[in-house]
Amino acid sequence: MIEILTSILIIVGVFFILVSSVGMLRLPDVYTRMHAATKSATVGVTSLLLATVVFFSAIGETLSAKQLLTALFIFITAPVGAHMISRSAYYTGVPMVESINEMTEDTEPSD
Repeated sequence: MIEILTSILIIVGVFFILVSSVGMLRLPDVYTRMHAATKSATVGVTSLLLATVVFFSAIGETLSAKQLLTALFIFITAPVGAHMISRSAYYTGVPMVESINEMTEDTEPSD
């Protein structure tokens, strides 16, 4: 049972890290890339760390506080780092992608 839970956590972690990598390659500007890098990678790395906690707790090792503290550290520092990078990009004039609102033509108020 523990192997199944560990495998599920590893698969979820790898999936989110893969989504983060694809987002870093495909998204158009620094602001949207920050979203992909922080959200998906944070969940992916945390899932992998939880998989190690579950596995090593099940085989009789003591509960490792290092993995739990590492997950907490990632949850605290990743959003702050992304905020600072996007803020400095904004203040240095990095251009944003032009967004197209396709709904404006369909949602014009009718009299």
